[in-house]
Amino acid sequence: MSRRPAARDRMVLVVDDEPDIRELLELTLTKMGLGVAAVGTLAEARERLRAGRFELCLTDMRLPDGEGLELVRHIAAQGTDLPVAVITAYGSAENAVAALKAGAFDYVSKPVGLEQLRALVKSALSLPDQASAPARDSPLLGESAPLVQARELIAKLARTQAPVHVCGESGSGKELAARLIHGQGARRDRPFVPVNCGAIPESLVESEFFGYRKGAFTGADQDRDGFFQAANGGTLFLDEVADLPLGMQVKLLRAIQEKRVRKVGATQEEPVDVRIVSATHQNLARLVEAGRFRQDLYYRLNVIELKMPPLRECREDIAQIAGSILARIAQTAGTAPAHLSAAALAELSNYDFPGNIRELENVLERATALSAGGEISPDDLMLRPAPAEEAGARGAEGALDVPLPDYLDRVEREAILGALARTQFNRTAAAKLLGITFRTLRYRMQRLGIKEG
Repeated sequence: MSRRPAARDRMVLVVDDEPDIRELLELTLTKMGLGVAAVGTLAEARERLRAGRFELCLTDMRLPDGEGLELVRHIAAQGTDLPVAVITAYGSAENAVAALKAGAFDYVSKPVGLEQLRALVKSALSLPDQASAPARDSPLLGESAPLVQARELIAKLARTQAPVHVCGESGSGKELAARLIHGQGARRDRPFVPVNCGAIPESLVESEFFGYRKGAFTGADQDRDGFFQAANGGTLFLDEVADLPLGMQVKLLRAIQEKRVRKVGATQEEPVDVRIVSATHQNLARLVEAGRFRQDLYYRLNVIELKMPPLRECREDIAQIAGSILARIAQTAGTAPAHLSAAALAELSNYDFPGNIRELENVLERATALSAGGEISPDDLMLRPAPAEEAGARGAEGALDVPLPDYLDRVEREAILGALARTQFNRTAAAKLLGITFRTLRYRMQRLGIKEG
């Protein structure tokens, strides 16, 4: 069993050609009880790395004989778990993003803020040993190639502080992936704060994210923290980030770049130490092209992309995933788990699951309630074709014997009712299942006269 070195035995390699910066970093790290080896060139850094063991490397981006990125890549090529943080020039977002893409743990900007530096060092030194990572105990089940690749990338992403964008269809497990990145990383003992960006009224977005001061607006009768403050030291998960208004996207970009936020009604900014993980089922690159999402924010959020595969690409895993879901349903109900008949399993394996894992969970919950004798039959599953297939079938039967607007309203109404039924009338989940925003679903329900529950 590996042993973490005592604080006084833990060495940090500092690489910077400016004597004043080296002295500041060495003094700060020494006060934290750490040993320091300080050098001024890439060549000296490589020599030190060959000669000894370090727990962290801090390197300037610009050095006399090359760039800090070369050192980041050199360390990554060695296959060690040494975290590397780079020191970038003030306002150099491009360098910071390049370093994170190259595999850097994190970055700090000049002039170096000591509070931010200490937070970075503590996070890096609290990374779990790779050898002790619980790879086999992951709740992300499946042995198909897409899911194995997703688990492997999650393990790598957990060892950095780089912003991650999780993409994938509705119900494919994007929030689960974000929780795994958080839970396997240095921030695992700090808060994980999930935010559904599409469910916040536009007028409240800024105060919800950044908090507000007493008296900032009518009803603000006391100071209140926002999502950034709640996630301080941990991870802020921005689900359906594409739904953020453009005005808020500007403020979010600044908060990410400066690592500081200003409460509504405040005059001063306050530092926050938050890792950002974002997700959406929409194509952000296309939204950027359409002018609906800021390009600069896209590049800051999408430093590393993690794609969660749809369930239809992992059909061989459906039996294992379904078995786990049925066991969880039984544990909640305090009953013996139901099991799938061979015919029911075959039907599940041939179904495309437009709602992915979330839809599979809903199908199995309903089937468990309908099944007799603990065995789930194909009839209990009540699988129905996708809305597009239903519309095509009706069209083939000559359904356009009514005006086109009425026909389209009927198709839309049935699709919405079907999604609401699958999600037990959870409108947020139903909107994801349909591939639209929460606000769009609410508007269409009102237009079609669909009651809210």
